[in-house]
Amino acid sequence: MTDLFDLTGKVAVITGSSRGIGRASAEAMAERGARVVISSRKQDACEAVADAINARHPGAATAIAATISSKTALEELVTQTQATVGPIDILVCNAASNPYYGPMSAISDDAFRKILDNNILSNHWLIQLCLPGMIERRDGAIIVVSSVGGLRGSETLGGYCISKAADMQLVRNLAVEVGRHNIRANSVAPGLIRTDMARALWENPVNMERYNTQHPMRRIGEAMEIAGAVVFLASRAGSYVNGQTIVVDGGSTI
Repeated sequence: MTDLFDLTGKVAVITGSSRGIGRASAEAMAERGARVVISSRKQDACEAVADAINARHPGAATAIAATISSKTALEELVTQTQATVGPIDILVCNAASNPYYGPMSAISDDAFRKILDNNILSNHWLIQLCLPGMIERRDGAIIVVSSVGGLRGSETLGGYCISKAADMQLVRNLAVEVGRHNIRANSVAPGLIRTDMARALWENPVNMERYNTQHPMRRIGEAMEIAGAVVFLASRAGSYVNGQTIVVDGGSTI
C-alpha cells in the first residue's frame, strides 16, 4: 500500500525554520523523505539545524538564510533553492513577527506596518515567486502558518490577529485562483504552542494556571504537534484539501 504521507523526492522551503514550528515541520518532512531548505534570518542558525537534520538523514537539508522583510532576499532564496536543491514542490510560510503588545488604539504606524508586511506581504511575495514553477509542473502545496488569533479578537494582540486572519483569506483566494493547476493552498492555525515567539505567554504563571485548569486538554501544545498537520497538507494524504484552515489548538477555540 502506498504511503500517503511519503514526501520522497519533494523539495520543501520552510521559512522561520531555525526554531519552533518551522524547525519541527522541517524535521518531520525530512523524516518522510523530503529535501528541506532551512531558512531564517541568520545563516549560522540555519546551518546548525540543517546539520542536525543531515546527521539523521544525510543530504536532506540545505541552509539558505533570508529575511522575510526583503523581497530581494526572498527572490534569492527561491533562486538558490532551484539552483542547488531543485524545483520547489512545497512552500511553508511560517516566519512571522509581532513587535507590539497592547491595544490597537495605541499601536504606531510603523509597528502595524511591520506586522502586516512580515505576516502577509512577505507570504504573498514568496508565493508569487514559487507559483510559476508549480503551475508549470501542475503540482504544489502552499501552507501558511496562521494562528487561532485570526479567529477571534484580542485586547493585546490585535495587529497580529488581523494579520493572521488575512493569511486565512490569502489561502482561500489562492485556492480559487490556482486550484485548477492542481495546487493546494491551506493554512494551519495553532493555539498556544511552546515556542520562543510565544514565550511571554507560556512563561506567565497566570496563563499556565488557566490553561492547566480550563483548557480541554489541560496543557499547551508542542511544536511537533503542529508539524503533523503541515506534513498532512504537504503530502498525498491532503491532496484534496484546498483553501482550508486547520485549527490545531487542543480545543481552546471550542
